[in-house]
Amino acid sequence: MRKIKKGDDVIVITGKDKGRRGTVLRVVDLEHVLVEGANRVKKHQRPNPMKGATGGIVDKEMPLHVSNVAIFNPGTKKADRIGTRLLDDGRRVRTFKSNGEVIDA
Repeated sequence: MRKIKKGDDVIVITGKDKGRRGTVLRVVDLEHVLVEGANRVKKHQRPNPMKGATGGIVDKEMPLHVSNVAIFNPGTKKADRIGTRLLDDGRRVRTFKSNGEVIDA
């Protein structure tokens, strides 16, 4: 089970955007996630008339390594680690390590 999934509210814990909060837009691969508003870069883009894209300098979000983000715990208002627990009905759910709350019910 993945510790960080699409739609999770996360905090960047290292790097130039340390402390920034955002939601996970996409899980790129096993180790990288795309966070809304974090790790923005300026990309020089060529015009593409076939796709209707204009050229110029565009702001773009780049992937972050999952070790550089932590899930946001609304109960404690801080970054938290994730554990897993097996429920009575056999489902495996993610929980916060600090207070044991279930993330996805």
